[in-house]
Amino acid sequence: MAVYKETIKVESHGKTPTYINITPEVKRVIEESGIQNGICTVISPHTTCSVFFEEFVHDYNEDGDEFLQEDLNNALAKIIPDHISGDQYNYPGEEHYKEVETWPDVDFWLPGGDRTALFNGDAHLRSTILGSSEVFDVEDGKLGVGVTGYVYFVDFDRTRPRERKCKIVVIGE
Repeated sequence: MAVYKETIKVESHGKTPTYINITPEVKRVIEESGIQNGICTVISPHTTCSVFFEEFVHDYNEDGDEFLQEDLNNALAKIIPDHISGDQYNYPGEEHYKEVETWPDVDFWLPGGDRTALFNGDAHLRSTILGSSEVFDVEDGKLGVGVTGYVYFVDFDRTRPRERKCKIVVIGE
């Protein structure tokens, strides 16, 4: 049995949830792995990001999100509203702020001491619901999904743009 791993980098814009179609990268990694039959796991190591499997949609809203992504945003907002005030969620609590204030790169997380920079409780909850990974079939050296099945990475954190990582692991023979 062989194991092949690769980490790809994606950019989030930070204004709204950032959806990134990573299907071409997943297919490329499977091909480069040389594995013909097995599984491919796609993983987000970030607590405000998710990986999910959905149909590719050919229609987009004015922000560039596919209609199903817009529908997902609307559905999630009904159960997990955007984090816009300090009393809206328990997170982040005082102890969390104290811990972050001890980090060597505190200005990255709390620019100028601005505690609102951590108002991303909604992003944590949304990614918890969707999950951080997906597992796919690898058959005959290809991603074993239908024509309309695509793999997406989403960063729900709206606090700022960031470079994110996504891990792709292919296991098999």
